[in-house]
Amino acid sequence: MAPGSARPNGAAAPGSADSAGAGSAAAASRGSARPNGAAEAGTAASAEAAAAPDAKKGSKAGRNLPAAIGVGLLLGAAIIVSLLTVRFIFIGIIAVAIAVGTFEFAGVLRRVADTRIAVIPVLVGGQAMIWLAWPFGREGALTAFVLTVLACLLWRLPGGAKGYLRDISASAFAAAYLPLFGAFAAMLVPPSDGVGRVLTFLIGVVASDTGGYIAGVLGGKHPMAPSISPKKTWEGFAGSVVGGVVAGVLTLSLLLDGHVWQGVIFGVAIVLTATLGDLVESLIKRDLGVKDMGTLLPGHGGIMDRLDSLLPSAVVSWLLLSAFVPLG
Repeated sequence: MAPGSARPNGAAAPGSADSAGAGSAAAASRGSARPNGAAEAGTAASAEAAAAPDAKKGSKAGRNLPAAIGVGLLLGAAIIVSLLTVRFIFIGIIAVAIAVGTFEFAGVLRRVADTRIAVIPVLVGGQAMIWLAWPFGREGALTAFVLTVLACLLWRLPGGAKGYLRDISASAFAAAYLPLFGAFAAMLVPPSDGVGRVLTFLIGVVASDTGGYIAGVLGGKHPMAPSISPKKTWEGFAGSVVGGVVAGVLTLSLLLDGHVWQGVIFGVAIVLTATLGDLVESLIKRDLGVKDMGTLLPGHGGIMDRLDSLLPSAVVSWLLLSAFVPLG
């Protein structure tokens, strides 16, 4: 939901220097074959001019920042309005986001990896996980998940043996990663203090992402996982920890009458899971060879590109808040 996250943490955009170098090398090689130095100089100047917009695009922000901020504010406003009016509308927002994310994920796998998720069972089963989590909690979500996996096994049978294990594995992963994790966010809503629980979860993730983004852009120099997410730095991670802990202490204390030490633990846990979710999706996208999972949200990519840090954090939020704050 934040305009950025710990992922733009400060390192230069991957490939910007390499692409500029490659363009210069190509220009030099083309120019060397020409009979005069003027042509060579002209080619080099053209290559430099063509590389200038790319260099500008490869700024530390990494994306269209005004669009990203605008979309983030709109999404945040929709969530806050739902929570402050009829809080169960938030479950509907989760259900829609999970459905769109499932379509995005299935589409990318089909296009670039020739892997076919059992879309209908995962979509129907995913909605069942989320909505059954409302009255029946974990039991409803887990029962729907198991039935979804069984439905995927049956759905794929007519397709034959070729690619069966690959497609079923992808379907089971999609069912767990998207709707099952999302169901834990839905389970934050029903208690009488559900608005406070949801806000504590969301503010923690947003604070982690925003703190990491700011610290990374301003001072990120030491890559955390260069082979997975080159822009993520240790400085950005430190900013995430500060943001997450401050948010955890304030929200647990003010919204849920929790203790300061609980807020510290909650904040650190959210930072770890948000960072893990970011790295996992970065690794998935690198494996598939795509930059974003979709194009629905200007400045952000697809819905799945916004769910990466939220989904695993929803699980940990539900577990910790259930332990720290008695259900009302």
